Amino acid sequence: MNTRTRRAAVSVTATAMAVSLAACGSAKESGDTAKESGAKKGGAIKIGLLLPENQTARYEKFDKPLIEKMVKDLTAGKGQVVYANAKQDATIQTQQVDTMITNKVDALIVDAVDSKAIAGAVKKAKDQGIPVVAFDRLAEGPIDAYTSFDNEQVGHVQGKALVDALGAKAKDGQIVMMNGAITDPNAALFKKGAHAELDGKVNIGKEYDTKEWKPENANANMEGAISALGKDKIIGVYSANDGMAGGIITALKAAGLSKLPPVTGQDAELAGVQRIVMGEQFMSVYKPYVQEGPVAAQMAVALAKGQPLTMITKTTVDSPTKQAIPSVIIPIASLTRANIKETVIRDGVYSKSEICTANVKDACDAIGLK
Repeated sequence: MNTRTRRAAVSVTATAMAVSLAACGSAKESGDTAKESGAKKGGAIKIGLLLPENQTARYEKFDKPLIEKMVKDLTAGKGQVVYANAKQDATIQTQQVDTMITNKVDALIVDAVDSKAIAGAVKKAKDQGIPVVAFDRLAEGPIDAYTSFDNEQVGHVQGKALVDALGAKAKDGQIVMMNGAITDPNAALFKKGAHAELDGKVNIGKEYDTKEWKPENANANMEGAISALGKDKIIGVYSANDGMAGGIITALKAAGLSKLPPVTGQDAELAGVQRIVMGEQFMSVYKPYVQEGPVAAQMAVALAKGQPLTMITKTTVDSPTKQAIPSVIIPIASLTRANIKETVIRDGVYSKSEICTANVKDACDAIGLK
């Protein structure tokens, strides 16, 4: 783990260890379904970690090392994380679950490529006595626990930011909506929240569900929107995440716009933060991964040991296939030029020097990031 990620993890580590020590009792008492063998191993447990893709920076830069660190902290260094990345292929992820079952992991943390397609694999793991934590995306099937952000609120924050940016000119042209992949249940929640803020306040000229969240697909969609609507008619773009925002902004620049319209984002990726500093991207949604990953690790370790989740989870969430899943929902924040210091820099996600590279330095100076 690099210094920045290790620094960012310090505060959540202490809290998580305290929660772990407080969690006691049997799986039967809590209603959890952790297999008994996990409880007998003490700290020497194996946690399977399945992440969906490696194009979005967060997964391997933040989530993986933070989860690995928390598992070690909660098991006195004896716990092991077995990792696999599906690279946006649902079939491969199903095969990876099979491999984890063969390797006899004690619990699984799964961020599903396709929330419906993974349901059979989740059931297969459960049938083998392996509890499953749904991470970031609410997978279907017999999930034991879930942690994510308030995904509908993400859409509300993005949509409101775009309306506020447009102000009195909100209906002087048309906006383009670039939603995420239809296989991701979070994308539907982002879209729902955004529509609640945008409908009736702006004119939506084109709307896309972007295959696999890929920036190149967003770029192609944006080129189509520019061709259909006319570059001078587009006054704003709702982009569901930062990666797609990059592809969108590239298309807008290629079309020769003298002034870029406001473009939203999500994830506070380094490139997105730099675009915000330079005034190319209007905002992003900052999601504190330093909390989400460690919470998933807490849940998985507790389930593997046969401990209850009552000291960890704060609420319950319903999926299409299971009711009242013990859950932790983590708050989010709007990230703009005005609060970069108070968010990603304060929390140790990025340093000023990482953000303010040579091509961004003048823009950093202009907003006081020196």
